[in-house]
Amino acid sequence: MEQLKIFGSMTVLALALSACGQQQGNQGAKEQGATPSDSLTVKIGQASPLSGPISHLGKDVENGARLAIDDLNKDGVVINGQKVHFELESVDDQGDPKVATQMAQRLVDSGVVGVVGHLNSGTSIPASKIYSDAGIPQISPSATNPAFTAQGYKTTFRMIANDVQQGSAMGKFAAAGLHAKTVAIIDDRTAYGQGLADEFEKAAKANGIVVVKREFTTNVATDFTAILTAIKANQPDLIYYGGMDAQAGPMAKQMKRLGLKSKLIGGDSIQTPEFMKLAGDAAEGTYASACGVPREKMAGFTDFEKRFKASFNVPVQVFSPYEYDAVKVLVDAMKRAGSTDPKRYLPELAKTSYAGITGNIAFDAKGDVKDGAITVYQAKAGKWEVVSTTGGL
Repeated sequence: MEQLKIFGSMTVLALALSACGQQQGNQGAKEQGATPSDSLTVKIGQASPLSGPISHLGKDVENGARLAIDDLNKDGVVINGQKVHFELESVDDQGDPKVATQMAQRLVDSGVVGVVGHLNSGTSIPASKIYSDAGIPQISPSATNPAFTAQGYKTTFRMIANDVQQGSAMGKFAAAGLHAKTVAIIDDRTAYGQGLADEFEKAAKANGIVVVKREFTTNVATDFTAILTAIKANQPDLIYYGGMDAQAGPMAKQMKRLGLKSKLIGGDSIQTPEFMKLAGDAAEGTYASACGVPREKMAGFTDFEKRFKASFNVPVQVFSPYEYDAVKVLVDAMKRAGSTDPKRYLPELAKTSYAGITGNIAFDAKGDVKDGAITVYQAKAGKWEVVSTTGGL
C-alpha cells in the first residue's frame, strides 16, 4: 500500500513537471514569434491624482491613456508575431509624494511593463526611483521640474518642456511683451510650483524686472487675502503665481475684490478650462505659459478632441494629448524592439522618433523631450487665446 502511494505521488510529480515544461515551451515559442490563437495581455500603468482639488487634471490624463489603450486594441497590435491586448492599470496618487511612492510600488508589483505618469513633479520625482530600481520605463506627460530627469535614471522620460524653458520664456515675455518693470511672486511650495516660480524669477531679473515681493502659500489653500493685501502696498505690474488652477482661480477673484491692478500671470497648470470656471470674470486678462504648440497646430488634435468628448463627456483640460502620445510612444518602442519586456524595449524608447498628436517626439540623453515648445496665452472673454509660441519641432 505504501509503495502504491509513493508510485502515485511520483506519477503526479511527473505530470506536473511535464506540464511545466510544456508551459515553458509555449513561452519560448511566443518569444520566437509563434502566433497562438489567444492574444498576450500586457499591462501599462497610469498614475495621477484622481481625487482631491486637482482631480480634474488627474482624470484628464487618465482619460488620455484610456483612449490610447482603446485605439491600440482596436488596431490589433502585433509584436514579434504575437497579437497583444493592452490593459490600463490606473492608480490614484492623490498628488501626494508619499502616496505616489506607494502607488508606484503597487504598479510595479502588479506587473506593468511601463508607466505613464505621474502628473505632478512632486510625485513624479520620488516615484521615479521605484521605477528605476524595477527597470520599468516611466514617461510623465506633465512633470516640468528639471530634477525629474537630472537624477541619471535611464528609465525616466518627459513629454513636455521643463521649468527652465518655461520660466525663461515667461520672464522674457513679461519684459518684452508686457513691458513690466516690477513683479510679485507667489508659489505653492510644491516641487512644481516653487520650481517654476524660481525659474521665472531668474529670467525676470535677467530681463531687468524688479521682484518687489516673494510670498508662498500651499496647494490646498483657498484664501489669499493676507498675501495679496501685503503685495498691494507695492503695486507691482504683475503677480506671478507658481501653482495649480485650483488656487489661481480663487486668487484671481480675490485680486479683483481687493482692487489690485496687477496682471496675474502663471504657468501651464493655470492655462485650463477649470481656471476660467473658478475665476469667472476675474480671469479676463490673465496670462499663462503652456508647454507645447497651440492645439490648432497639433496634428490630429481636432479628431482627438472629438473622440475624447464622445468617450468621456468632458472637455480636454491640458495634458491628456501628451498622455495619449506617451502610451503610443511606449508601444512604438515595444514594436521596434519586438518585445514587451522592459529590458528589451527600453533602449529603443531612448531612440524614439515618433510623430504624435502633440508633435514629433524625440528624447535627449537625459530623457527630456527635444525642442519642447512654449506657448503664451491670454484669457479673453472666457477663452484662452494664443499670444506667441517659441520652440517646437
